[in-house]
Amino acid sequence: MNEEINIILDTTNEAMQEALQHLDKALGNIRAGKASPQMVSSVMVDYYGAQTPLSQVANVSAPDSRTISIQPWEKKMIQPIEKAIQIANLGFNPMNNGEMVIITVPPLTEERRRELVKQAKGEGEDAKISVRNARQDANKEIKKVETSDDIKKDAEERVQKLTDKYIKKVEEVLAAKEAEILKV
Repeated sequence: MNEEINIILDTTNEAMQEALQHLDKALGNIRAGKASPQMVSSVMVDYYGAQTPLSQVANVSAPDSRTISIQPWEKKMIQPIEKAIQIANLGFNPMNNGEMVIITVPPLTEERRRELVKQAKGEGEDAKISVRNARQDANKEIKKVETSDDIKKDAEERVQKLTDKYIKKVEEVLAAKEAEILKV
């Protein structure tokens, strides 16, 4: 097959893969009811005057499904970590025991679970739109290539198969996240 078409197909595959990776990242930020270190990954701590990611000044772990523990590498960082979590407005109330910061993750209400499912579906729809846009771009590029109509038609069919594959993956990821959110 024409080399230009192979390049177009590879680029399209990468674009669709990126849409799926973006979806994974976005869904990771949606709280599913159980504690996860990823829930505080966006927190920036004032560390000697510089805004530093929480993971670079402390060990963050989830010892059980309702607790996030943050063990700072320097004891004097406990107060700035607590302050940073409150400023991040994540809906958590951090406590400290003099050694570490502890966050108790409250259980989700049924209404909140439904809101999170809606949010997850919105992210899934964005991913599908990205996949379809990649298909559209690929088909435009294929039409520009100087080659026979049969090769173009075959390339468009391959792009459609890629699109179907990634849309199916998006739906599978979404279904898994929805089940995770709704699980009590």
